[in-house]
Amino acid sequence: MTAEQLLTDDLLQRIRGRAAGYDERNEFFTEDLAELRDAGYLRMLVPEEFGGLGFSLQEVSRAQRRLAQAAPATALGINMHHVIVAVAYTMWLRGTDSLNWVFDAVVKGEIFAFGISEAGNDAVLFDSASTATPDGDGYRISGTKIFTSLSPVWDKLLVHARTPDDQLVFGFLERGAEGIDVKDDWDTLGMRASQSNTTKLDEVVLRPEHIGTHTPIGPNPDPLVFGIFGPFELLLASVYAGIGERAVALAAEITTSRMSRVKQAPYSLDPDIRWQIASAGILMDQAVLQIEKLTEDVDRLGEIDHGGKWFLYFSNVKNAATEAAKDAVELAIRTCGGAQYFRSSELQRLYRDVLAGLYQPSDNESLHSAYAKALLGAVE
Repeated sequence: MTAEQLLTDDLLQRIRGRAAGYDERNEFFTEDLAELRDAGYLRMLVPEEFGGLGFSLQEVSRAQRRLAQAAPATALGINMHHVIVAVAYTMWLRGTDSLNWVFDAVVKGEIFAFGISEAGNDAVLFDSASTATPDGDGYRISGTKIFTSLSPVWDKLLVHARTPDDQLVFGFLERGAEGIDVKDDWDTLGMRASQSNTTKLDEVVLRPEHIGTHTPIGPNPDPLVFGIFGPFELLLASVYAGIGERAVALAAEITTSRMSRVKQAPYSLDPDIRWQIASAGILMDQAVLQIEKLTEDVDRLGEIDHGGKWFLYFSNVKNAATEAAKDAVELAIRTCGGAQYFRSSELQRLYRDVLAGLYQPSDNESLHSAYAKALLGAVE
């Protein structure tokens, strides 16, 4: 099965038809999720032997680009479920079965979410402001997680926290656990349907069977951390690439049908407009080719090893895609006239949605810092 067969044109048309309403009402994509779940979309990365569709990461990336062209916020929200399944997938590729239970849970219908981001924690995966207090064989987790997509529906939340001996513990919290408070505070410029609310944790039990790994503070090659970092960056890149691709398609459609009164010809024949739309298309093809290459490399773990450059490449691809998509959407808006400034315009919604990519890790500053350190050494 391909992304086109899974996300049929009819399904995407229905999803696209709901996107503007979700955005206007600041409402979660409930109907989209129901249809995607029925189609098996949440089971894409689960290997066939566990009852899933057996998609590769590259195939999921293509599907997410396709979904983002219809409804960016739906794609971004469901992205976080795919990221968690991808953690289990990459560990399975390495021959490690410690997270195979995630596959079984997904096949049974559970939804996973990503609870790593914290206000002011620019180390992201490599440190935490949350605390993990030992409690028998498990922990009690306290802290505040932000940008928790799928807030209305997740069943298990992947979190990390700092232990008293200055290590990090990664594990999964259950929705019904005491001490979890999901705030209704998602009122943003764009990506509104993702409903990525703040989640407050107060002594929430992390059961021993749901502990994923322990790592030292700071960058490290732990397979679970790799499994989060890589798919997170690559699937984010895929969503924003899809937004950029949709903007290019809309610009071509609008300028072909929009007539110049002076020239008595479609704007698509204007050389300046042709240059700008071509520039947007070039940007997006460059981004997509990078995504295709690196998702394939992850699918071939064991055959391909970029060593210490994996994390640099992941960050690079994410930044390249988000910056290219932002520029492509702006170029599209510039070519399509003042009607795109109105709330009814799909392009104005894409413009608001694409800006979210600026805030999601790794940002442009951390990318340059990491490359400078790799190329020039650490600053004393």
